Amino acid sequence: MAEPVTVGIAGLGRSGWKMHAAALERLPEHYRVEAVMDPDPARCAEAERRFNCQSFDTYAELTQADVELICVATPSPFHLEQTLAALEQGKHVIVEKPLAGSVAAVDQMIAAAKKAGKRLTVNQNYRYHNYFKTMTEVMASGKLGEVLQIRIAIHQFSRRWDWQTSRQHNGGILTNHGAHVLDWLLLHFEDDDPEVFCHLADTPLYAGDADSHAKVIIRPKDGPLLDVELTHANAYPQDNFLILGTQGTLTGDRNRLRWKYFVPENEKALVLELGPAPDRSYNAETLTFVEEAVDLEDSFKNDVVQVYQDLYSTLREGKPLAITPESVRRQIDLFNKCYQSARW
Repeated sequence: MAEPVTVGIAGLGRSGWKMHAAALERLPEHYRVEAVMDPDPARCAEAERRFNCQSFDTYAELTQADVELICVATPSPFHLEQTLAALEQGKHVIVEKPLAGSVAAVDQMIAAAKKAGKRLTVNQNYRYHNYFKTMTEVMASGKLGEVLQIRIAIHQFSRRWDWQTSRQHNGGILTNHGAHVLDWLLLHFEDDDPEVFCHLADTPLYAGDADSHAKVIIRPKDGPLLDVELTHANAYPQDNFLILGTQGTLTGDRNRLRWKYFVPENEKALVLELGPAPDRSYNAETLTFVEEAVDLEDSFKNDVVQVYQDLYSTLREGKPLAITPESVRRQIDLFNKCYQSARW
């Protein structure tokens, strides 16, 4: 087996510690954490004990460390500058979402990675979630017929007061939750310039001025209508997912999905009748539905581990990147369209 990929982690907060460090620790044959960076000495000391690694309090020092891959898990405003610095030092880079604040920034990152001859990827870990994979499979099976609309609702009622509630820090529910939801939806249509309606609201539920409520409607030239609702202002959460098709419907949440559909070939042919309705009644029939359901394992147990497994296959076995920055560029472009529509 090839030598483990050596890693430096920038930022030991929620994502850097609880997601990236935790996933890397589960892959000792594939990765070895050699260095970390965080301005908090206590966090650095904790990482030294856990990984027997070096620690630094500045990012510049981390980029000089003898590592192959740098994980940029710092707050969003630092992603562009730190990604470019790591690539300049000849490191591969994995960046926490959202990748960047603008398409221009993403393009800078892509160009820098190509110039350095290094790999650049993004932690779009929700692509590995069981519910998204299951919904994709059900739609691809044709059981629902032509998909007319996909609705995703991420509802909660809670208050928040950290840096992700600040516009200045590229915070807000759209870039936070939307970076996962919109990323998956973009995989289902090719249009790079769809019609977009977006309503954003900042509320007293956030200490900062970023959006805590977002409604996004996307109408591509070819494909289903996409309806996304992300909010901290719903104390009666609805099902997370609703897919409407010409032969059936899928609904459910992150733990359980169910779908029902009919098979047109097994039913009476549908024929238009323009004459008087028998007994002055509305059309009525009883379709024979097939019902299926699946209980889903907690996707958060292995999602980031799968991200790193695929990245290892790229770095050591030469396989194509599973999550390319080009695919995430569409997401950032969509965010910009949303902000323009919302006059934000």
